[in-house]
Amino acid sequence: MEGVEVVFGYPGATTIDIHHYLLDSPLRFVMTRHEQAAIHAAEGYARVTGRPGVALVTSGPGATNTVTGLAAANMDSIPVIVFCGQVSRMMIGNDAFQEVDIVGITRPITKHNYLVRDTESLARIVKEAFYVATTGRPGSVLVDLPKDVISGQAEFKYPGKIKLRAYQPHLEPHPKQVAKAAELILAAKKPVLYAGGGVIMSGASEPLLALAERLNIPVTNTLMGLGGFPGTHPLFLGMLGMHGLYQANRAVQECDLLIAVGARFDDRVTGRLDQFARQAKIIQIDVDPTSIHKRVTTDVPLVADARLALASVLELLGEAPDYDQAARREWLAAIEAWRAEGRIDYHHLFEPIQPQMVIETLYQKTRGRDAVITTEVGQHQMWTAQYYSFDRPRRFLSSGGLGVMGFGLPAAMGAQVADPEALVICVAGDGSILMNIQEMVTIVEEKLPVKTIILNNGCLGMVRQWQQLFYHQRYANTILGPGPDFVKLAEAFGAKGFRAVTPEEVGPVLERGLAADGPVVMEFIVCQQALVYPMVAAGREIGDMLPYVAEICGQD
Repeated sequence: MEGVEVVFGYPGATTIDIHHYLLDSPLRFVMTRHEQAAIHAAEGYARVTGRPGVALVTSGPGATNTVTGLAAANMDSIPVIVFCGQVSRMMIGNDAFQEVDIVGITRPITKHNYLVRDTESLARIVKEAFYVATTGRPGSVLVDLPKDVISGQAEFKYPGKIKLRAYQPHLEPHPKQVAKAAELILAAKKPVLYAGGGVIMSGASEPLLALAERLNIPVTNTLMGLGGFPGTHPLFLGMLGMHGLYQANRAVQECDLLIAVGARFDDRVTGRLDQFARQAKIIQIDVDPTSIHKRVTTDVPLVADARLALASVLELLGEAPDYDQAARREWLAAIEAWRAEGRIDYHHLFEPIQPQMVIETLYQKTRGRDAVITTEVGQHQMWTAQYYSFDRPRRFLSSGGLGVMGFGLPAAMGAQVADPEALVICVAGDGSILMNIQEMVTIVEEKLPVKTIILNNGCLGMVRQWQQLFYHQRYANTILGPGPDFVKLAEAFGAKGFRAVTPEEVGPVLERGLAADGPVVMEFIVCQQALVYPMVAAGREIGDMLPYVAEICGQD
């Protein structure tokens, strides 16, 4: 009734009745090897399909193992529903075996959660859970199922529609606010569109592109918004923020109008808040009223679905809006100068492999194949955001708000289940890949042809980068040493493994790995001293970027 086809999870005693009936159900159950991986896989599935992802886990540790994924999905506005087992109602509060107050634990990190108190309420609560997770600003919902509620019997009455008095998302934009926004847009000489993940979740990519092209407005994306605007479009500035591209950060700091669409002014985007876009008037379009004025005071707030709001603005502007085209040409020329000024050239660096080269080469080898790219969290995540261009939404999957190491591999698994014919690639570091490496078992057993790329620099790269730049090169607990042989590890799991140790081997290894049938792990031994630039230091405004230092690998 909710269109669910796949459930990710791990069985246990409290959910055994559900698994008993799943055997005769058309639902596909993908058994992960850890509950955290189950919810990340459900999130990957949701991001690719636009439909809610579902996980089923048991009580106690099964439930608590989903906490990280629940928080991550909620921060990134991804619709995920977790059903978890609970001890029988009469045992709740008695410190029973594998009893935890998972509702209390997850209340601050989910959009909503439920403890089902009777079997008669179960159908209604399931309907409400899907409704809450998928409407307004999407998020994660947990449903706690006592064992005796699961095994109980009741007449099945599934609601057709849900209306909750305390929860009524506002989707339609207010006409007066639309008129104010259109007036500011027409008057602006140096506007910038700042688009976040809300553009993707609401399906607003087409009206965003139309608005940008109609008025020649440059566009920058947040990490979560990548793919919401074509990455190869001439008006695209790249990602903004702490590791944003030079031209994107400069444009935001110099613009006279910032049009924020489905973006929440995250601290990694704004840098020093009192200096962020200090010359600009701000329009903020967001379906979540609590995000308006939360971190930045806006001149024109528009509480509405991003797609509907942009469509209303476009309709009011008309097909040939009257704006200062000479000023716009001058603005775009300034941006092109910044683009040239901030271009980073690593190509003069030779041995060992530069990680940026791996991502650029990956893009060249997969361009036109509409690949789905997932990442773990760290330097490789930022290099992927900088050097891989995404022209369509729902093709880049990464943990944004919570920054979860261990996200990428199970998310790739969920993405491959969602789109079996797609080329799905997980980009990881040698530290983060080990967080959920056990899911290679699931990937192999489910015959999912996920390709995993490991940029192996022998350290926790992003933390090491901060230690190098700001902590006098005292590398406390960030150097990982030799680690496992990832090629042999891949083979032990039943996947194929390839390795590149010189720049000349990068292209051939990628070609072999991408062409191979089934799951593949490709390991690249990369420069440990390579840093992610540009970089905005803590407490600085985003226009104050550390310059690129062309250090030779092997020297700090």
